[in-house]
Amino acid sequence: MNALDAVIVDVNGHFWTYLLIPLVVGTGLYFTIRSRALQVRLFPEMLRVLKDKSGTATDGGKQVSSFGAFTISAAARVGTGNIAGVATAITLGGAGAVFWMWLMAVIGAASAFVESALAQLYKVRNPDGGAYRGGPAYYMQRGLGKRWMGVLFAVTITVTFGFVFNAVQSNTIAAVASGSVHGGDASWFPKAVGLGLVVLLGLVIFGGVRRIATVTQWLVPVMAVVYLLLGAAVVALNIGDVPRVFADIVGGAFGFREVAGGALGAAIQQGIRRGMFSNEAGLGSAPNAGATAEVSHPVKQGLVQSLGVFFDTLLVCSMTAFIILTTNPQLSGRQGADLTQTALTHTLGGWAGHVLTVVVFMLAFSSMIGNYYYGESNIAFMTGGRADRKWVLPGYRVLVLAVVFLGALGSVSVVWNLADVFMGFMALVNILAILPLGVIALRLLDDYQTQRRAGLDPVFTRDRMPELTGVECWAPAARATGADTGACAGSGPGGTRPAEDAAELAAAR
Repeated sequence: MNALDAVIVDVNGHFWTYLLIPLVVGTGLYFTIRSRALQVRLFPEMLRVLKDKSGTATDGGKQVSSFGAFTISAAARVGTGNIAGVATAITLGGAGAVFWMWLMAVIGAASAFVESALAQLYKVRNPDGGAYRGGPAYYMQRGLGKRWMGVLFAVTITVTFGFVFNAVQSNTIAAVASGSVHGGDASWFPKAVGLGLVVLLGLVIFGGVRRIATVTQWLVPVMAVVYLLLGAAVVALNIGDVPRVFADIVGGAFGFREVAGGALGAAIQQGIRRGMFSNEAGLGSAPNAGATAEVSHPVKQGLVQSLGVFFDTLLVCSMTAFIILTTNPQLSGRQGADLTQTALTHTLGGWAGHVLTVVVFMLAFSSMIGNYYYGESNIAFMTGGRADRKWVLPGYRVLVLAVVFLGALGSVSVVWNLADVFMGFMALVNILAILPLGVIALRLLDDYQTQRRAGLDPVFTRDRMPELTGVECWAPAARATGADTGACAGSGPGGTRPAEDAAELAAAR
């Protein structure tokens, strides 16, 4: 097993260092330049559209709101990687890894915008008339005309998120809970944790995407606030160390000592890899959640998902970094969640370790919900949207629950490294798709900004870009009255906007 792990680590290192990291960074820079740094100049607009109500469905509440889609993607983004992953990056790459994690978030937010806007444009409605579904597999088939590429991506994300990442999350919950509970029998405790997770997750995933959105809509804010309050307390009690921490982060990213010692490369690699693992910008996972939203323009969800990258990395990951670096700068030979837990108890006392156990549970459990949905969405792609009428979707749910139980029982070192390989391959396939399709996302952005400058709440209908093929939803106003049932009729206000508003839209083109 150790030999296999060593081979996987070696392959993974070469794959990321020489292929994926240059491609990820280059893609983010390309979209940043082409969009004139939309992730910076449109930040206030991101906050505005997060609360947007203009896309609220009129079909009895079957659709997911923009904020609901944000929380589904945030549930998968904000997981144990924000606690264990950041700690590992600092252990292996030093404080400088945090700077490269920040930089990756800023650059990657442009890629996150492109992939989520495309997912909205090429989304489809479920055959039962329920929630939308979409993602990279859908825009690979409908935008590029390459179904084989979509199937390849769908298989990869289903295995990576539905199985591998969920096993990692359940294992982390069991490990932290075992470290927090004293006097228990170690042989039965992980099994009890695993069984409890199976019951809780089963109640959610058998309820459908709307229940997923409902659960995560309150769970993500709660877990984020609790963890950020803990971190703020640690930073406040160590406020005198904050200037030193900033100096360590910047110095570790560019310092001569790091260059001479070969640590600079480790800082860059760990920062970028763990940054992508955490915020998923360009990975192709968040667009699966972004496509479920009911919005009036695809750009709105693209902006919301860019905001999710900032929320994950610049807030949650940064808090972990400051918890560790203000209390335990020598790292004490610890790694992962144990390092973060030690830093918290060092400053706040033993009770903080128990609170972190609860936080880790909420982070990991919400990630498991989001991870499951990504697999469900892509299984629907592979089966034509009718997986729930066969044995496929029930079988997938049972397998996910089995993996969650098994993941709680033991070490998953090989699984973590395999997850890096699968994640890297998934990102590679997705980036090869969004590079040629990115010009469409940028045209959508131009259309959105034109309408905003005209004082309108932007609405997109597919007749605004009539040369596009493969767009199922976004019916023109004249056809979104119910007569064209195959065109996602009623997809946002674009199907119900008054004629005088339609005239204003035409003038704004």
